[in-house]
Amino acid sequence: MAAVRVVAAVAEEDTDRKTEYFSVARTTEGVPGRARVVYIRGIEIALFNVNGDFYAVDNLCPHEGGPLAAGTVGGRVLTCPWHRWQFDLKTGRSPVNPAIQVQIYPVLIEGEQIKIGMGAD
Repeated sequence: MAAVRVVAAVAEEDTDRKTEYFSVARTTEGVPGRARVVYIRGIEIALFNVNGDFYAVDNLCPHEGGPLAAGTVGGRVLTCPWHRWQFDLKTGRSPVNPAIQVQIYPVLIEGEQIKIGMGAD
């Protein structure tokens, strides 16, 4: 993975009562093969652009808190830079041990806006 860029998220309108979406970037800013870190409600989230498909996962590896945004991606498999734990970006599950997973967040593209969803309070 190349450079990591940190951005702030601003709440958008609720698209339903269970999920609130936050605008975090524009699709034109998301270079394939690069990750960025965004903060929503104090949670550090890694946003990945994989050939134009966007995925959002908790930035902290469940093993020892490694920065997943600094990891490498092959296909949809993310590898933590610290101890090489792996996760499928779509499901959050480890391809090695499906009982282990990282939190994933829904990504919504509206026009050029990339939005990440979180459960509404």
